[in-house]
Amino acid sequence: MASVMEELLDDSEKAEHLQLIMISTATNGTTPADDYAELRNYFLDNPLYKSLVPSFVRKSRSLDQFWQFIKSKFPSYAERRTYIWAEFTPLLDFIEGKNRAPADEVITDAFKSFDTDGVHAVWAKALERKLTDPDGAITSARTLLETVCKHILDDMNVPYNNKNIEMSELYKLVSKELNLSSDQHSESIFKQILGGCSAVVNGLGTLRNRLGDAHGKNRAAVKPSPRHAELAVNLSGSMALFLISTWQHRKDAD
Repeated sequence: MASVMEELLDDSEKAEHLQLIMISTATNGTTPADDYAELRNYFLDNPLYKSLVPSFVRKSRSLDQFWQFIKSKFPSYAERRTYIWAEFTPLLDFIEGKNRAPADEVITDAFKSFDTDGVHAVWAKALERKLTDPDGAITSARTLLETVCKHILDDMNVPYNNKNIEMSELYKLVSKELNLSSDQHSESIFKQILGGCSAVVNGLGTLRNRLGDAHGKNRAAVKPSPRHAELAVNLSGSMALFLISTWQHRKDAD
């Protein structure tokens, strides 16, 4: 007998089926407990989806636990359906692409093919935190660049201080090895663009120190908003993808 995961074609169908399970349980219907467990684990194990899964799914390890919650929260079936539909909207919207930029998927696919040391996991964490944890997203954005730079340097057998090195110095090493340093080019447009890349990386390092969650803050500290996090994550993803593409092109050419 095929499992529910094999029968459902994509993530959209999986999310909709999980929603139907919750509605059926909330309205005194019957649903196989194994289906709920499989779908719940699937979405909670995916860092892109975990924070978007309704809280009652995250907290209810079984349908019995969910039933105890929902029956005391709303007395009528209609109220329960409306509540469940609303709670699933963020997850379904995200899967349908309503809350993410087109570049997110392009970068995600590229990191999947590149990943050997957790680069994709860091990127997924940055995307996950963009809307709900801006501080953490900014820290993850910086970590993504650091991870990519170190991975490239390791592959090229270029020594660096792995315990204590500033992001600016790390990028300086990588850009030199990949011929991406502005002083390695004479054309003004290339010098300008590559100088801008360096400024972006340095800026992300500073932003992480001031707005990220890596350090303790006083009461007067500025708290970043989701738009700040989105900017940091998008810039980091684009720069990381550029470095990876350049590095892979160089390897293919050798």
